Amino acid sequence: MQRDYFSIIFSCAIQISTIIVLGAFFLLIGFIFYHGIQYVTPSLFEWEYNSSNVSMMPAIINTLGMIILSLLFAMPFGIFGAVFLTEYGKQQSKILMLVRVASETLVGIPSIVYGLFGYLAFVIYFGFKISFIAGVLTLAIMVLPLILRSSEEALKSVPLAYREASLALGAGKLRTIFSIIIPAAIPGILAGVILSIGRIVGESAALLYTSGSVAKVAGLMDSGRTLSVHMYALSSEGQYINQAYSTAMVLILIVLAMNIFSNLIAKKITKG
Repeated sequence: MQRDYFSIIFSCAIQISTIIVLGAFFLLIGFIFYHGIQYVTPSLFEWEYNSSNVSMMPAIINTLGMIILSLLFAMPFGIFGAVFLTEYGKQQSKILMLVRVASETLVGIPSIVYGLFGYLAFVIYFGFKISFIAGVLTLAIMVLPLILRSSEEALKSVPLAYREASLALGAGKLRTIFSIIIPAAIPGILAGVILSIGRIVGESAALLYTSGSVAKVAGLMDSGRTLSVHMYALSSEGQYINQAYSTAMVLILIVLAMNIFSNLIAKKITKG
């Protein structure tokens, strides 16, 4: 009887917590859309930015480029590093334990620290100056531990029977990894990639030190702002607060679209 009483309490607490979280989510999204959607005009999507249209189109293009290039640098090292840790490394190895501790620590480091590192390493030491490529490399390093840890957990969740069945049928270890284990772990790996995308598109502090805030479509060696930096610049000026809300709304829609696209890819690969 007492156990049933506590079960009811915990069940009610979980339901109340869920309602609070969903309420906060919809309140935040609704507040941004309410203030932003009425100021979405064609001038906000003109190709070139100026003080009259405060166009976000250059920032959108820079943001998409930043996402793609950062993931191109980070994903191979993160995924293959996770494969090595789970499939080839000795689980009790001190070096592997050190790598795991380091990656877990790096996930929690504030982005401003990555920005200072990127500024000292890529902008000054390697001579990239304030440029798009400096921002890309900084963000790649920032999301690498997140991809590594999520990929490692996804690979660990693949049942051991998959490996044993593949090896029993005569497949080699490398073929088993690429044909059986990685496809089975794709949903978990993509979950880490989605979190990385969210961190990339929402980053501003690190990019202010590395890629800068010039409002134009940037080449690799040019300075350029992303949507988050664009939103920060508009809000800090104090004259374009409504346009900043519109930028935040577009940013949310981009992240939502990428999440849906990633989930569709995961489902297609899993069914395949």
